[in-house]
Amino acid sequence: MNKKQVKRWAAAWPLGAVMLLAACSESAGSAPETDYPTLIVTTDDVTLQSSSSATIRGRQDIEIYPQVSGKITRVRVSEGEAVRKGQVLFNIDPVPYEAALRVAEANLAAAEVGVESAQLDYESTKKLYESQVVSAYEMQTATNALHSAEATRAQMEAERINAANSLSYTEVTSPADGVVGTLPYREGTLVSASMTSSLTTVSDNSQMYVYFSMNENRLLDLAEEYGTLEQALKEMPDVQLRLSNGRIYGHPGRIASISGVISETTGTVSLRAVFPNPDRLLHSGANGSVLVPEHYTGVITIPQEATFELQDKVLVYKVVDGVTQSTQITVSPISDGKRYIVTDGLQPGDEIIASGAGLLRNGMRVRAAAETDIESEGSNQK
Repeated sequence: MNKKQVKRWAAAWPLGAVMLLAACSESAGSAPETDYPTLIVTTDDVTLQSSSSATIRGRQDIEIYPQVSGKITRVRVSEGEAVRKGQVLFNIDPVPYEAALRVAEANLAAAEVGVESAQLDYESTKKLYESQVVSAYEMQTATNALHSAEATRAQMEAERINAANSLSYTEVTSPADGVVGTLPYREGTLVSASMTSSLTTVSDNSQMYVYFSMNENRLLDLAEEYGTLEQALKEMPDVQLRLSNGRIYGHPGRIASISGVISETTGTVSLRAVFPNPDRLLHSGANGSVLVPEHYTGVITIPQEATFELQDKVLVYKVVDGVTQSTQITVSPISDGKRYIVTDGLQPGDEIIASGAGLLRNGMRVRAAAETDIESEGSNQK
C-alpha cells in the first residue's frame, strides 16, 4: 500500500494494532540465527571395528558311546564338570566280561600246553627222521601238528586280548580334556554298543572356535592389502569377541582360517577365529559378535549424529556463509556405530553441523555454538 493508504489505515485503527503489525512485518523480513554445534572437516588416521555375528563352538565336541553292552553301575561325573583325558565317566557292570576274560585266559593256557606237546613230538620225530627210522610223511605230520598248535595258541591269545579289551570298555573314559554335557542316562540303565544316542558329550573348550562371515568385497580388500589371504592370516591384528550380554571377552583371539568358498546365497565367506578359554567362560553353542579392527590412513570421519537419511541417502548440512546447505555424502560400510568414514561429498576444511541435523532444514541461518575439529575427535570446540 502507498503512504496515503497507510495514513488512512492508521487513522482508522487503534495505535496498538498498528505497532503489532509493524513488529510482525519486521520479524518476517529477517529470520533469526540459531545456535548449532559445528565441526571443521579434516583427515586423520583411524581404527574402526567392524562387527559380525558369530557362533561359538568348542575345539571339539566328542559324543561318548558305550563300546560294550550292560547295565550302568555308576555315573562318576556330573553335568558341566571339567574332566581330563582318560578320566572315568561311567562304569558298566564288569562281571560277565571278567568271566569271559578268565575263560579266554584258560583257553590260552591250554593252547600253550598244546604247543609244548606238539613241539616235543616234532623234535622226537625229527631225530627219528634224521636216523631214517620214520618216513617223510610222519615228519611232515609232526610239523603240521606243531603249526596247528601254534595257530591255536595265536587264536586263543587274540581272544584273550579281545576279552581284556571288552573288560576295559566297562570303564567309559573321556578321550580328551573338556567339559561334560548333559547326562540322560543314570545308574541302572541298560546300554549297548549299538545304541544311537550318546551317553554324554565332552566338549574340549580349552580353545574355542568362533565362526563368522565376511562379505566378498571385504575379502578382496584383505587380499589386496596383504598380498594374499595366507599372508593376511599371518599379519591381521587380534580380534575381540563381544558376548551376548554386550560385554567384551577378556582374551583376544586370532583369525585362524578363511574358507575358500563364497556362499552363492549370501555372497559371504566363512572365517574361524580361535580364542583361549582358560576361565571356561565360553561355552559351545553360545552366540556373540566378532570385532575386527580396520585401520584407515588419511580419511575423513564424522559423527553419525551429524548425518540424517533421506530415501536411503546419507546427508549432512554444510554451513556456507552461515546458511545450511544439505549435501549428500557417501560413507564406508565399515562403522563402529558412532562414526562414519566419508568417501565422497566432503572435503577437508568444510564446516558441517555436528549434531541435530535431523532437526534442521535447507537454507536456515545458523550460528556456530561450538566448532569441533574432527582431528581431535570432537573435543576441540570453538
